[in-house]
Amino acid sequence: MENEKLELSQEWDKVYPLSEKVNHSKITFHNRYGITLVADLYEPKNAAGKLPAIAVAGPFGAVKEQSSGLYAQTMAERGFITIAFDPSFTGESGGTPRYVASPDINTEDFSAAVDFLATKENVDAKRIGIIGICGWGGMALNAAAIDTRIKATVTSTMYDMTRVTANGYFDSMDVAGRYEMRKQLNAQRTEDYKNGSYALTGGLPQEAPEEAPFFLKDYINYYKRPRGYHARSLNSNGGWNVTSSLSFANMPILHYSDEIRSAVLMIHGEKAHSVYFSQDAYKKLTGDNKELMIIPGATHTDLYDQMDIIPFAKIEEFFNKYLG
Repeated sequence: MENEKLELSQEWDKVYPLSEKVNHSKITFHNRYGITLVADLYEPKNAAGKLPAIAVAGPFGAVKEQSSGLYAQTMAERGFITIAFDPSFTGESGGTPRYVASPDINTEDFSAAVDFLATKENVDAKRIGIIGICGWGGMALNAAAIDTRIKATVTSTMYDMTRVTANGYFDSMDVAGRYEMRKQLNAQRTEDYKNGSYALTGGLPQEAPEEAPFFLKDYINYYKRPRGYHARSLNSNGGWNVTSSLSFANMPILHYSDEIRSAVLMIHGEKAHSVYFSQDAYKKLTGDNKELMIIPGATHTDLYDQMDIIPFAKIEEFFNKYLG
């Protein structure tokens, strides 16, 4: 199957510097739906033989030049072959319409990344893991539940996008509220079809109102500031399609997470507004190869890029154990 013809940036346009310990290149692969995905490939310099590999994605609405690439490069420094990919419909990856998410297709994106890694000459196909950050943490657990080739999964500062869409933050939305949301989203479908284009949510504001919740201020301080801004990141710019939420509202992606037999490490900040997602998802996991690590004092976005807070030594130890 041929990959879509896409224009790929050839410059180093990440929000973090290139490490001297890795070789970097751009690669493409396709998923089962025929969408071509674009990824950054990081390989340890002077590596020999077949190595364990890790595919990384997230946060939800970010691109591979942001947090996922930082995780991928750091894990390559620690001896793994890694890819950080743009999910379908976002960043440099293909798929139309743009700026739409899908619990099915985005879970498939992880398995497509495993397809690529499992057939790469210098990868040990029996030693492949994944990392999902923020909303892609939930997708990673869903992928681990369906894809037995995934031997170990790390989630960092996880969101369950189906739960937050259907129930609101802290499960504050009731049945009546959910019905009103559906009415608004379906009215927007009609407008989009009439207009021949998809309205965007508008993304994050440049500045947060004084009374805004702290996590909104944290998002702005990442996506709208030099620390994390990227021109291709929809969170840094116009946001998702308004109707992107529709398929998440009645499709719980963690339904079969209790059947994951492979190893899982869930990492979350103690002060994160989203910590309940990981705490509750962890309770459902079974087996003695599952672990929840709460980082004292850390917020949601601290785990995007704060190198002194993200527990990379623990992540390396976990993957060495379960991809060993």
